[in-house]
Amino acid sequence: MIPKKELEQIKEELIECQNPFFFFHDDPDGLCSFLLLYRFKGEGKFHIVKNRPIIEENFIRFVPEECDKVFVLDIAMIEQGFADKIKKPVVWIDHHAPQKLSKVKYFNPRIKKPDEYTAVSAICYKAINQDLLIGALGTIGDLSKQTFLSKFFKEYKSLIGNHRDLFDITFKTKFGKLIRIIEFNLAGKTKDIKKSLVIFSKTKNFTDFLEPKTEEQEYVLRKYEEIDKEYQEVLKEGMKFKKDEPYVYVYKEGNVVFGGELGKEIPYRIPGKKVYIIAREKGGRMLCSLRSKKINLVEFLKKAFHSVDGFGGGHPVAAGCSVRKEDFDKFVELAREAI
Repeated sequence: MIPKKELEQIKEELIECQNPFFFFHDDPDGLCSFLLLYRFKGEGKFHIVKNRPIIEENFIRFVPEECDKVFVLDIAMIEQGFADKIKKPVVWIDHHAPQKLSKVKYFNPRIKKPDEYTAVSAICYKAINQDLLIGALGTIGDLSKQTFLSKFFKEYKSLIGNHRDLFDITFKTKFGKLIRIIEFNLAGKTKDIKKSLVIFSKTKNFTDFLEPKTEEQEYVLRKYEEIDKEYQEVLKEGMKFKKDEPYVYVYKEGNVVFGGELGKEIPYRIPGKKVYIIAREKGGRMLCSLRSKKINLVEFLKKAFHSVDGFGGGHPVAAGCSVRKEDFDKFVELAREAI
């Protein structure tokens, strides 16, 4: 966690602005980080960042003229050109590998503690100290262990029972279903995602999505159920590759991309593998979700990209990358050699 003084600075940045704009990543951690700050402030506009987790220079086009401050949440990189040309204060809260960038206010726990893994939603929750359920959704959704979760365990036992392991909570409880409802509503067609985001931004009690009381809540649950049906088929197919080491599953792309979700669930269902590589082909490249407790994936990718055409990054135990299709077999062999 970042120091208390920096948490206070984040809160002050939010209080001082009048018309904030939010960029956030397309996963539960990114969404909940946004929701925490947005609900505290009570106003603002937003843009979800899909595909590559980077704020490119041309993203300036998304920021309305009346905006007086930009918050960037759970995004691994910002191009210097964006910071140079935006002409508005930029507050960047992240937990990926620290970057060097001028003209932004940057908050990242890994600057002082390189090996720390703190969800951005945990930082945002500690900064404003409200909306415990949303803070927990993003934090547990990102599998980040935080001390404030002990309070959540006491207040929301009806959703998690006696489970305390974050993976067990994710895959065995009502709360885990709530996380998946959020995840799958951030997938699919852009117009559908925007509709779900508007609903999320207006929702007072997220537990209502488990037993909808309105047509909007029913829409969110129905979208989850439709996508989950497809996901379960893809997961079932992936369970056939239990003997692989490293575990490698190349799934066929359907209506939805499932790399992040499979990257969490397959290691839980098939434990003990040293490296997990879950990939799909797109445009002549293999888009990969990686998991490992055996090797540092960030360091592995840096070395691998000297031998294969690829790019990517993330965290030591969880990362993502793109590798040229013709280099994929070599990439898998490099992972095998690394373990």
